[in-house]
Amino acid sequence: MQAVSFIIPVYNEVENIGKLHEEIVAVANKLGAGYEIIMVDDGSSDGTYKKLKSLKPVTVIRMRTNFGQTSALDAGIKAANNPFIVTMDGDLQNDPADVMAMIQYLEENELDVVSGWRKNRKDSIGKKFVSRVANVLRSFLVEDGIHDSGCTLKVYRKECFENVTLYGEMHRFIPALLKMRGFHVGELAVNHRARTAGKSKYNMKRTLKGFADMLIIWYWNRYAVRPFHFLGTLGILIVMFSFFSGLMALKEFFRGQDMSETFWPMFTLLSFLIGIQFLILGFISDMLMKTYYGQTGQTAYTIRDVVTNE
Repeated sequence: MQAVSFIIPVYNEVENIGKLHEEIVAVANKLGAGYEIIMVDDGSSDGTYKKLKSLKPVTVIRMRTNFGQTSALDAGIKAANNPFIVTMDGDLQNDPADVMAMIQYLEENELDVVSGWRKNRKDSIGKKFVSRVANVLRSFLVEDGIHDSGCTLKVYRKECFENVTLYGEMHRFIPALLKMRGFHVGELAVNHRARTAGKSKYNMKRTLKGFADMLIIWYWNRYAVRPFHFLGTLGILIVMFSFFSGLMALKEFFRGQDMSETFWPMFTLLSFLIGIQFLILGFISDMLMKTYYGQTGQTAYTIRDVVTNE
């Protein structure tokens, strides 16, 4: 088995990280391979950073402020040095004991990603309901072939993240992003534990951001390299609709209708201009995407400092 990098983003989890670190070390020592533990403090304010610095072995990355779980994961992944990357939450709900089985499953099936599936979730009814609604929408918009994209416990091959920068709430859709790039994605049922300490960081704001990012993934999957196909087609359809509206206006005109008393002329002009705007937006988007693909090494966050304890 190849060496493993454990990536754990944490935010105000001072009560959990000591126990989690202990469990990860116990599991890592059984893997029979080298390992590193990278914990990313995402702007905690409860003593989490002080606790992290007391742990060994660990590399602690401290964000300047709370940039969010996705950025914290991105920072940790970029700092990883080993062929296998394991990501998990810092709240003790993910079980490190599942990691060995997930790595074996990845190797035996020649996969690039194995996503954990919290088949029996230990969460509130409200959280489960929101998750199920999100899963239904995801299965319709984002075809990643897995049941539980929100589970942070995942195993990746390091090459999955070459030239990849995560942002927003994209950590939920990493398997979908990688599948779009041709990587092979699998899934394995894992143990999910109830939170016993600390406070859940999930709220409606994060849920709405997740839905918005889901739409971005849908658009990215189909039109990232050809945005004009979407925006341009929409613009052409609206322009065509404006011509039909114009015909209705002419019909009313030849019937002697006072054009100031009907909405058809204004509606025709408005829909025509909107269609032209979509066409122009499509051209601009095409040029911007070409510029985007020419850029590398950009991140949406800054790191305050890095502490390595050995």
